[in-house]
Amino acid sequence: MGGARSVAAVAVLVAVGTLVAVLLATSAGGSTGSYEVRAIFDDAANIIPGENVKIGGVKVGTVGSVTPTPQARAAVVLNISNEGFKDFRADASCTIRPQALIGEKFVDCLPTQPRVAGTPLPPALRKIPKGHEGAGQMLLPVQNTHSPVDVDLLGDISRLPERQRFTIILNELGAGLAGRGSDLHTVIRRANPALQELDKVLAILASENKVLARLAVDSDKALQPFAAVRSNVADFIQQANTVAQASARQRGALARNLQLFPQFLRELGPSMERLAALADQTTPAFDDLKVAAPGIDKAFTSLPAFSNSSTKFFTSLGSTAKVSGPALKSLQPLLGRLAALGKEAKPFAFNASELLTSLRSSGGLERILDFIFLGAGAANGYDQLGHFLRSEAVGTACLTYATRTAPACSSSKIFNTTPGGSAETASAHAASVSGATSVTMARTLAVLKGATPAEAIAKYPGPATVPASGASPSPSGGEPTPTAKPVGGASAGTTYYTPSAESSGADGMLLNYLLGN
Repeated sequence: MGGARSVAAVAVLVAVGTLVAVLLATSAGGSTGSYEVRAIFDDAANIIPGENVKIGGVKVGTVGSVTPTPQARAAVVLNISNEGFKDFRADASCTIRPQALIGEKFVDCLPTQPRVAGTPLPPALRKIPKGHEGAGQMLLPVQNTHSPVDVDLLGDISRLPERQRFTIILNELGAGLAGRGSDLHTVIRRANPALQELDKVLAILASENKVLARLAVDSDKALQPFAAVRSNVADFIQQANTVAQASARQRGALARNLQLFPQFLRELGPSMERLAALADQTTPAFDDLKVAAPGIDKAFTSLPAFSNSSTKFFTSLGSTAKVSGPALKSLQPLLGRLAALGKEAKPFAFNASELLTSLRSSGGLERILDFIFLGAGAANGYDQLGHFLRSEAVGTACLTYATRTAPACSSSKIFNTTPGGSAETASAHAASVSGATSVTMARTLAVLKGATPAEAIAKYPGPATVPASGASPSPSGGEPTPTAKPVGGASAGTTYYTPSAESSGADGMLLNYLLGN
């Protein structure tokens, strides 16, 4: 029992679903589920069932039937099979047009009139209620249809002579329109779509009459400046005509430009974004430029006077260039030699640069100056008698760098290192080894030990300097350095020393300095 009840419930559900589908199909416009529009025409001559129904030149259905109405009109049923066009609105329109020269026709429809995007759609066509002819179909009234007069009918009447044509027209019009003036008025207005559109335009203009009046006043004000320069406006129109003709001669290039224009627009967007970013980045620079603009303006204002003043300078510079040109040209050999010298001096300059850089970074220059200062202080003394020499730097062959010690440069040869040897004996020995230059040292040591300069000279006679190797002796053949002349006795402690000639050396001047003269 339970299984039978389940089967019965399923059967009831299937039946209810079938009934709902049938009702929906019937409410959609007929038992077949098609979308049917019953269009009323004043004249449907040469339109037969099966002809095409088109929208924008595309077939969307066919003509189902053509029947007369009680008002002496034709009811044409349009079966719309294209799903995308099963939504005719109250402002839809249909026109019977010729399909071919042999008299075949088709119905050209427009489901709704064009409108601005976002504008609400008009209501859908009214569905014919039950009990009336064409029940369930969408009614398109005669006010929304057009039946133009065929060209072949005009051709048929044009074969007759003009008198007969006029007679036929009067007879037929008189018979057909007697007592139907209002119907004739309606047919004429409805027969020409241009008159219908004109009525719409006039209605729109009538609703905007105040705006049009204000527009006329404003246009008069706007046209007054053009009227004052009407000749320029006429010349502009002529020049525009010339430009248009030139553009027409370049129609191929213009067509190519139009082909490339979409790609240009696609690339223009990113370019404008980059340009906007550049503008944002350059805004501070232009702000600074605005601040600097007065100074720049002043500079450009003063530039003409500067240019006039610089004219004389450049004239003089040209005269100088004419004179100095040959001199500069003669410097070319010298420049070549300088280039060679620079090439040869490059290693030395590099080494000198490295040396000076090292001296600067390591403080070598300061250490050299410290050595000079401290060495001078260590070698020179000062007492009640004046300056005296504490030590003397002797320049001999022993100062040369050598890998092996020369016998004459041994310390045992220069200084007495034997046991019991005195410092004075070592000094005298050093004087005998070093030559005449050490005579001055021996005399200096004697003075340091308490002897007077005269006593030191008497104790260590001989020349103070020795001529250089290969030099000629003095002209007199005597000693180059005269002896000291004590003044005030040997105990006076001061000796005035007469130096030798300037060419004999600087030892005499050094001795005078050390002795305080």
